Amino acid sequence: MSEIILALDFDTEEKAIAFASLVQKEIKWVKVGLELFCKAGTVILPKLKDLGFNIFLDLKLFDIPNTVKGAIKNILKFHIDMLTLHLLGGENMIKEAVNVKNSLRPKCLILGVTILTSLSKNDLVWSESRSISDVVLDLAQKGLGWGVDGVVLSPLELEVVGEKLPRLTLVTPGIRLTTDKKGDQKRVLSPYQATLKGADFLVIGRSITKAKDPLQIIKTIKKEIKRAKQ
Repeated sequence: MSEIILALDFDTEEKAIAFASLVQKEIKWVKVGLELFCKAGTVILPKLKDLGFNIFLDLKLFDIPNTVKGAIKNILKFHIDMLTLHLLGGENMIKEAVNVKNSLRPKCLILGVTILTSLSKNDLVWSESRSISDVVLDLAQKGLGWGVDGVVLSPLELEVVGEKLPRLTLVTPGIRLTTDKKGDQKRVLSPYQATLKGADFLVIGRSITKAKDPLQIIKTIKKEIKRAKQ
């Protein structure tokens, strides 16, 4: 069954911790992304651990292999549970990351980012005759061969990747409730639809954090997930 990852996309540590504390009885996973990490740094990670959360550190690392290796060594000291790297970083970068993860914290999942949900085919910086789904599947296949535990992909590619590569953990942002606007994401589905298509984790931020009653929204999402699995 799909599990919710709450995206703590706040601009201060205080706001993030306050909101996390509010929902800690309903949510097991939180995401720390670039906005919050650039403000709070690693200081926030043990605080979230103390609240009992599993941490998805979504920094989308993309650099030369040795730099990524060093970054991951530092990151893993904080006992995070998931981290992201861009699959476009290539085989050597991914394998270096996987090797250091396996030696220091094997339980942490390394996720390969495929194509961002904010991008359509027309946004790609290279000429591409294939569909977005084919590009995502190709990247996911390469990532599996290089040792990643899962991939980050839009809900629209869940079925094709899940059917072809069942060993991968599938993590999808681009989740919107039916009353939400798409915002800056172009390839989106509802929690119910994404669960039907095989998502393992649903990354959800604004639908919860901007809600008048966040706890009720979380309960509604959980009902959608449960309904999809019946």
